[in-house]
Amino acid sequence: MATEVLTKEVLNFLKQLEKNNNRAWFDEHKTIFKTHESKVKDLYGSVLEGLRATDEIEKLKVFRIYRDVRFSKDKTPYKIHFAGSFSRTGAKLRGGYYIRIKPGDSFIAAGFWDPNKEDLFRIRKELEVDSEEFRGVIGESSFKKVWGDITGDELKTAPKGFDKEHENIDLIRKKQFIFVKKMTDKEVLSPNFVEEVTKSFVAIRPFFDLMSDILTTDLNGTSLLD
Repeated sequence: MATEVLTKEVLNFLKQLEKNNNRAWFDEHKTIFKTHESKVKDLYGSVLEGLRATDEIEKLKVFRIYRDVRFSKDKTPYKIHFAGSFSRTGAKLRGGYYIRIKPGDSFIAAGFWDPNKEDLFRIRKELEVDSEEFRGVIGESSFKKVWGDITGDELKTAPKGFDKEHENIDLIRKKQFIFVKKMTDKEVLSPNFVEEVTKSFVAIRPFFDLMSDILTTDLNGTSLLD
C-alpha cells in the first residue's frame, strides 16, 4: 500500500494561517494552501485504503477549511486545522473514524459523535439492563493501551426516565461515546503515521462490533434489520 507522508511545511502553513486568519492573506497564499490540502487528502486516502482492508467504509469526507461564522462569536474565516472523517457502511455497521491535523494538537478519534435520539435511547436502555459486556470491551487492557478511557459530552444528571442512582449512571448520562488518541507533530510527520493510525482504528473494532450489535437488535436480542 502506497502511503502519503506529510512534511513540516503543512504544519508551518497552519501556524501561519493561525497568525493571519483573514481573507486577504489566505487569497494571497491560496495556491500554497491547495498544494497542502492535496497532500492531506492523499494522506486520508491512504488511511481509507488501509481501513478498507479490514472494514467496510462508505465514504471519506475531508472537511472544508472555511468556517461557518453565522452563529459563532469567533468570526475568523478559516479553520486552523485539516480534518476528515470515515463513515462505516450500511445500517448494520455503526461508528465512525476521524483525523484532525493541527500543529501541537493533532488527534485521531473513533466512536459516536452525534447519535440520533432513537440510537441514544437504545444504548442507554442496554446500559440500564446490563453494562458488563460494554465495560469489559472498553476496559480490556490492550484496548485501553491504544485508546484510554471513553469520553464525550454528558448530562449532569440522569436522562428523563432513568434513575439518577442507577449503578451505570456514569455511562447512561453520556450523550456521546468517543475515544480520542492524541498525536504529536513528530508522529504526524512520521513515515509510519498512516500505519499507526490504521492499527489504532482496527483496535477500536471490538467496541464498534458491540455497538453495532446493540443498535441493530432490541433488548430481547431480536434483529431490527429484518
